[in-house]
Amino acid sequence: QVFTFNTVEIKVQPSADVKNGAPMAIICHADISKSTDFQLKHNFTILKDGKLVFMTVSDKEEARYEIPTARSSDTGNYECTVEAGGKTKTSKSSHVWVRGMTKPILTAEKKEVLEGEVVKLRCELPEEAPPLFFIFRKMKMNSTPKEESVFESARNYSVVEFSVEEGDNILQFDCFGRRYVKSEQEDSEHSNKTLVTVREPFIKPTLIARPSHNITEGDRIQFECSTVVARMRDIEIILQKNRTILNSVRDEKVLKYTTVATLEDSGEYLCKVEQGRASKSTKLNVLVSELFPKPVLAASESNLDENKELTLSCSISGFRKANFSILRKNSNGDLWLKNSRNLTMRVNVNDTGSYSCKAEVRGIVKESKPVRINVYAPVSKPTLSVVSGLPEVVVGEPLRLICHSVTGTPPITFRFYKGNEVKETVVNGTYATFLDENIRQNDRKGYKCEARNNHSSGMKTSNILNITVIVPIKNASLGSLPNGVVQDGSDISFLCTVNGGSWPIHFKFFRKTDHEVLMYERSENADRMLWRKKGMSKQDTGTYYCTASNRANVDVRSHPITINVILATWQKGVIAAFVLLPIAGAVTLTSWWCLYKKKKAKGPSMEMSGSALATNSTSEKLTRQHNDGDYYSG
Repeated sequence: QVFTFNTVEIKVQPSADVKNGAPMAIICHADISKSTDFQLKHNFTILKDGKLVFMTVSDKEEARYEIPTARSSDTGNYECTVEAGGKTKTSKSSHVWVRGMTKPILTAEKKEVLEGEVVKLRCELPEEAPPLFFIFRKMKMNSTPKEESVFESARNYSVVEFSVEEGDNILQFDCFGRRYVKSEQEDSEHSNKTLVTVREPFIKPTLIARPSHNITEGDRIQFECSTVVARMRDIEIILQKNRTILNSVRDEKVLKYTTVATLEDSGEYLCKVEQGRASKSTKLNVLVSELFPKPVLAASESNLDENKELTLSCSISGFRKANFSILRKNSNGDLWLKNSRNLTMRVNVNDTGSYSCKAEVRGIVKESKPVRINVYAPVSKPTLSVVSGLPEVVVGEPLRLICHSVTGTPPITFRFYKGNEVKETVVNGTYATFLDENIRQNDRKGYKCEARNNHSSGMKTSNILNITVIVPIKNASLGSLPNGVVQDGSDISFLCTVNGGSWPIHFKFFRKTDHEVLMYERSENADRMLWRKKGMSKQDTGTYYCTASNRANVDVRSHPITINVILATWQKGVIAAFVLLPIAGAVTLTSWWCLYKKKKAKGPSMEMSGSALATNSTSEKLTRQHNDGDYYSG
């Protein structure tokens, strides 16, 4: 009983493209070769998009999966697997497309609603499987339908809410379904149309103004906004102008607002009625005529000296009967000065500020534009000084000057001079600074400054400031006399000289051995300094150098020189005496000894023999001792 699968095929009847609602069959056929004619049990499994939809066991080599009414949910990829005698074979995949979708069913939660409420709709596609798109449409007369699309991934129905807006009367709703098959869009037919009637919770409000025209400043004007409501609860009426709420009432049908008309009350007014989500509004334009123009404040002078008289006059063009008052503007509130058209006063510096006037007619008060009054105290004679303190500057470095007036009302104009040339003009408070960056060695010009403000006294000039220009020292050199070598106890002179530099110059002399020792220092109004050191000793041997500095605060240092201290002549004589006198004494003693020996030689021969023997014996003894190494003959 040998068999083998040749092929396993899947077929669709009547075709792979089926109309929605038509019958459809999926047929799985196995082609098997056998060695003899014997029976096999075949296990058939049919999958759609990888999910099991049909399974059967048969002696036949074919199985049939019947779908009496095909729906769009039956669209997909089908494949068949046959298992027999421990062997398995799977067919190729076959795509089936059931075209068309069932007609959706639309239901509305309410058939009658109020403006501001919502209409809740439910659209269902029976016998269809997700994922699906649901498109709801809201339609009203002479208007383009408003659509809202909802995607459902797990159910075949969807619920949506449409708000009922002002002006909605009779509304119609429908829906349809949509799906995508292999990137192709397929829509269902439209559902039944559902009719919803809309009722107004209140009518559009009415806004009137009394008087309705010929309104003039000072007139009392009354606004009245009213409506008719179906139910009173939660009703609100609001009166606005330029986004500003003027008045409002709740749970009432009428709003009233009264005010004294001013020119600023001209414009558009808005009455709005709100209840829940419903809102309706009405607009009204109001024109208020001017009763009188704004007053104008005139000043006799806007810039004046202290202790002078100032006259302020308030007037209205073409209008004389009014109540006037003159004020001084202040950040903490206006300061009343006088209830009058005119004000005359003698001013001081503290009176500087802004002034205005008010005019009142029939309860309408108008204020003029402010007028700026500046009162000036004269500037004092300015003082010119160097910011750093001392009236001096190093060549090449900047010089900063400050010009200051103790008194005087700002702004003050300062003018700086170098010689007779104007260098800079600065407008500031009570002082100003000037920077001269071009300081040369031959600058000999004096500086001065001038100060003035708007006071009639005019310009004030400072004293001339002369500046000392300090030239830095360039280099230093050191010499000595005698040069390099000096006898012990003798004096030596050191001369430190510099090249250029402003006086006084501070000289310092140093000796360097293991460490630097300051030997001498002094300031001189000269470019050189001589230092005489007395009584040089051996300890003064070493390296010497000098430094020089002036008010430029730059130290220059000379090259070092070496000084050796040697013995004096008399010291050498003493040493010679101590060495030669012993030598001379020894020579004298030796000479005396030789003469003594000669005298002794003239005596008896026995005595000489004895002496000779004794001498030989002694010589022999000395020689032996020398050979023994214990004694060395002098």
